Amino acid sequence: MERISVVAPVYNEKDNISRFIEKVENSLKKGFDSYEIILVNDGSTDGSKEILNEEAKKNGHVKVFHFTKNNGQTAALDFAFKKASGDLVLMMDSDLQTDPEDVYTLLPYIKEYDMVNGKRETREDGLKRKISSVVGNSVRNYITGDDIKDTGCPLKLFKKEVVKSFYLYEGMHRFLPTLAKINGFKVVEIPVKHYDREFGYSKYGVFNRLFKGLKDAFAVRWMKKRRLRYQVEMGEDKNV
Repeated sequence: MERISVVAPVYNEKDNISRFIEKVENSLKKGFDSYEIILVNDGSTDGSKEILNEEAKKNGHVKVFHFTKNNGQTAALDFAFKKASGDLVLMMDSDLQTDPEDVYTLLPYIKEYDMVNGKRETREDGLKRKISSVVGNSVRNYITGDDIKDTGCPLKLFKKEVVKSFYLYEGMHRFLPTLAKINGFKVVEIPVKHYDREFGYSKYGVFNRLFKGLKDAFAVRWMKKRRLRYQVEMGEDKNV
């Protein structure tokens, strides 16, 4: 079985960290002999740093990195992608609203596709967020010309070459499936489970879900239209 890297940003999740690591490990041990769990602390102020350090001390599979200040989800994911050594990369949030067991739901599709995007079958985080998610995805798809139903689902499985191809800017974590397609990779969307939070609180409100990504959507549309597309026909000089 291939090596897998699980990557997750952490921002003020002290009550979820140990539970997250335990659940991820229990899931990975069922199907992977080689794995790592990369947790990037995005400037937490609630004691998450100390818990992360303790978990890393007692578990060699856990790799912890600390930002000096809060830099945002895209920055944390960008750093984690760069550190990932697995043939496969599973992206999750550390709040346990998605189930690490669903890696085995996504895994069969990685043979045919380069990225498998989770699509939350149900949304267990309130009517406002459900509405904002539907509206946000619809607007982003309209602007970018994509058809991804749930780009905000935190559960995504990539081949390593996909994450290594990303050159991310602030806010681009909302567009990973579209960016993968722009880079020439095949993407599929598969239903996964979703749960309400047991501990902590969401770091995103309705309005920054709806409006913060609008300017980023136009940037992605520009990137999509301006992507270089060319084919090379070899000349007689084979050394060229």
